[in-house]
Amino acid sequence: MKLTIVGGGGFRVPLVHAALLTDDLIDRVALLDVDPHRLAVIDRVLTAQSGGSTRLRHSMHTEPTEALAGADFVFSALRAGGTAARVFDERIAAGHGLVGQETVGAGGIAYALRSIPASLELARIVAQVAPQAWLINFTNPAGMVTEALSAVHPRVVGICDSPVALARRASVALGVDLASARPDYVGLNHLGWLRGLSVDGVDRLPALLADADALHTVEEGRLFGAQLIGDLGALPNEYLHWFYFRREGGTGGGRGAFLAEQQDRFYRNCPSSPDAALDAWEATRREREETYGAANREAAGGFERSVADLVSGGYEGVALAIMRAIGRDEPATLILNLPNAGRLPELPDDAVIEAPCRVDGAGLHPLPLAPLPDYARGLVTTVKQVERWTIEAAITGSARAARLALTHHPLVDSATIAAQLLDEYRTTLPQLGYLH
Repeated sequence: MKLTIVGGGGFRVPLVHAALLTDDLIDRVALLDVDPHRLAVIDRVLTAQSGGSTRLRHSMHTEPTEALAGADFVFSALRAGGTAARVFDERIAAGHGLVGQETVGAGGIAYALRSIPASLELARIVAQVAPQAWLINFTNPAGMVTEALSAVHPRVVGICDSPVALARRASVALGVDLASARPDYVGLNHLGWLRGLSVDGVDRLPALLADADALHTVEEGRLFGAQLIGDLGALPNEYLHWFYFRREGGTGGGRGAFLAEQQDRFYRNCPSSPDAALDAWEATRREREETYGAANREAAGGFERSVADLVSGGYEGVALAIMRAIGRDEPATLILNLPNAGRLPELPDDAVIEAPCRVDGAGLHPLPLAPLPDYARGLVTTVKQVERWTIEAAITGSARAARLALTHHPLVDSATIAAQLLDEYRTTLPQLGYLH
């Protein structure tokens, strides 16, 4: 089977490739990117990963039709505007004292206004040259992009590594095998809560939340603190730190600049030898993981990520599990971004949420959910409306919808500032010139 990776020159592509090497479902990978130099660098890394094996062949492409033709699966991890645009997403918001993290707050809205049009153009090409392909979306903000795609493409699913990483850390703390556990997770992308973890029909999460020492071994336990977690009776997704600790968490305005410099250094200086290129990639990846969420950890009192927190196996594992479940009819239960379809009565049926789903050869099947907890209801419904205004703006070019989204986001505290933000984003980012 053929997989096309859109954003094939991206830094995290070797994680997907390494996962594919553990299975024989996919035998052809087409890497599509607008930057041939980045493709050439990733080519060297993947060559070393393959270790001389020819079972999994990869090819490099800058022309979409050629790369996508005949694909069984399309993995979308594009970044419209590149890392340079992310820097502006964050910096402009931070200049007003607001959160600019690339998927949260004003920065997330600006990113979505670029990602959605680019993703819809990708869906149009997929419909022409690979109409039977499943589109697996990892392009951020994943929830909004998946919702926009779901309206035009019949086979789309959004994935994220945060929920599975949270469930894995909780399982490790409890001493249980995640493969035998059933996580009860609900929310939106980067705005969700793990409220249960059942093993053999018994919810083990309350025992973890009641054990201060065990909870402290979980990154989210140290990040949010036992008091808030106890009040909620659930483990929040790490991105909720921006909401629960707005005063302490800062603006998140420096991460994009750090990654832009780090990636530029890696791609510019990557050795020509495949083995040395792989070593350079591994060192860069480790630095990236070690510094992930540093501002939030500092706000929580300062702590380093544990070795367990640096283990990969997140979104690339989810992507492979989806492809296996569909391609081989190997049923799996996964936390995915799919339309609500009546599961949460507070939200429209076509609103994408992040929750457990069943995947098999017949496709994707949303699983029933318990009602939203009282602490989640207001935040989820408000942020979802912000997302829907953002999608409207991205599809119709409505500056009004974009201003409504910015004005009503819980992390933007002024309609005046919201209007200024939009003006600055449009002036700085040429990709937003379509807004009127």
